[in-house]
Amino acid sequence: MNATRKAARLMERVPHNPPPVTIAIPTYNRAATYLPECLGGALRQTYSNLEIIVADNGSTDRTSDLVAQCGDPRVRYFRHPRNIAPNDNYNFCLGQARGAYFQLLQDDEQIDPDFVESCLRAVGYSTAFGLIHTGVRTVDARGTAIGDCFNRAGVTSLDELFLDWFAGRTALYLCSTLFHREALLEAGGFASRHNLFQDVVAQVKVAARMPRAEIAAIKATTRQHGGQFTYGANVRRWCEDSLELLDLMCRLTPDRQALVRRRGSRFFATIGYSRASMIRNPFERLRAYFLVHRLFDRRYLPPARLVLSSTGAYRRLRQAKRRLLRRPAWVD
Repeated sequence: MNATRKAARLMERVPHNPPPVTIAIPTYNRAATYLPECLGGALRQTYSNLEIIVADNGSTDRTSDLVAQCGDPRVRYFRHPRNIAPNDNYNFCLGQARGAYFQLLQDDEQIDPDFVESCLRAVGYSTAFGLIHTGVRTVDARGTAIGDCFNRAGVTSLDELFLDWFAGRTALYLCSTLFHREALLEAGGFASRHNLFQDVVAQVKVAARMPRAEIAAIKATTRQHGGQFTYGANVRRWCEDSLELLDLMCRLTPDRQALVRRRGSRFFATIGYSRASMIRNPFERLRAYFLVHRLFDRRYLPPARLVLSSTGAYRRLRQAKRRLLRRPAWVD
């Protein structure tokens, strides 16, 4: 048996006492919608040494009954007497966790039954890794598939991880990430200026401290909702959080700082414009576009499609196109 095959066999061998893993689910009033599926995915994990934390943020529905009905000794249920800031609940989960590895699983997301087992097997059940990433699929509010993102990030330098994220070669979602718990605590847990990019800030800080492992296969599911932004201030907060995250990335990669900043600026500006496009009022939406343009040093313009849609011109162009091609509206 050659060295490669021998190493592979060792990686597959499950130790007698594998490292403990915590899956934490912060939740609020989702007992009748997404929580049963989310909790069910955690309970169906094939990994043996597992605890599941459900942190109920003062729900007024049947969340406590749902958790009690599962009757699984691995589940630890906590209920806040009043609703607290969501990010405070995230850090509460981290503070209660006992595992060597930690996952924060939003109550509207899911993991495949072999998510934890795949992550630990990939690192030979070692606790020497700060982050373990998998690929992720995206569904809409009804669970209909939107797209798949295989994890094509290489286990290379920190700047390459950032560039892979900017280029869409990987996705830094919480549901597809396993953290080294102590490293995450030492990094300050989940925190950013407005707690909008706190998940990525945590990953960046941990990745700068410890090695990481990358798994190409898709083992987790994130969900997109159709919520609308109603105030331009929301866009400002997104931009401010993203700019501070980009500054952190640049400080951690001094040798390639210029490249990280250039590509990161375009990436985050695009996110800002996307958030602005969700504002219903067309005048407020245009103001938000100008805000993003200014905050990113007036270097990146919003996509023409978004600007035209704000003025109604894009809708008129689509109508003209349908008339020209004699197609009904539902074809688009």
